Amino acid sequence: MYSEKFKTFIKMWAEEFAIQKTIDEKVCEDRDGNPIPWYTYPAIEYLNQFDYSDKKVFEFGCGNSSKYWAKRAKEVISVEDNPNWFAKWQQELIAPNQKVLLRNEDESYEGAILESQKTYDVIIIDGKRRAECAKTALQRLSAGGLIILDDSDRINTSLEYKRAVAILRAENLLQVDFYGFCPMNNYTKTTSLFFRRDFNFQSKFEVQPINGIGNLWSMSRRNRKEFVNKQKEEDKKAD
Repeated sequence: MYSEKFKTFIKMWAEEFAIQKTIDEKVCEDRDGNPIPWYTYPAIEYLNQFDYSDKKVFEFGCGNSSKYWAKRAKEVISVEDNPNWFAKWQQELIAPNQKVLLRNEDESYEGAILESQKTYDVIIIDGKRRAECAKTALQRLSAGGLIILDDSDRINTSLEYKRAVAILRAENLLQVDFYGFCPMNNYTKTTSLFFRRDFNFQSKFEVQPINGIGNLWSMSRRNRKEFVNKQKEEDKKAD
């Protein structure tokens, strides 16, 4: 038998984080049907705080994350190496501020970011050849910007990831690892953010951090008191 307190926890994950929907329907979306990246939930909630309206984003690898960034950023360019995946997302990524490129030769894939002289405020490494992409990303990362390396926990078994992390750390970027569950998976992973030391993104809110999903202090005082009292009653019953 599960306790009522544990049932409340499961209900929050199933409904508020919508993780049941993402697993069963194999889709990266939040509870309201908005696209979210396939990053860990702690990383997503951290990234949600910032104003990207004047930011340019480059992605190695595309998907629902591309839609997520297009809703927030000034410009999003994504590169894909799989022709079938490219064809799918070329049809779906229709926002006027985004573009998806097909580059299925190795050097042209990581070199896609070098095709113009643009610099990017956010660069996401979430496709193939991550070490090589880390090298070229550093050549186009704006002052005050950040690089997102997803699935970084694979460093424990992959030389490719070890090289990618080493390249980024050698540039004196500040590494912050966000461990936890993510959409569509029933296990945890890690999304790592590598910040320029002069990182300067502005929050959309008056304070930072904001209250995340399921946070007690996001409730009204009355609702918070009712929630706490209910938990106390359930604890007594369990004893």
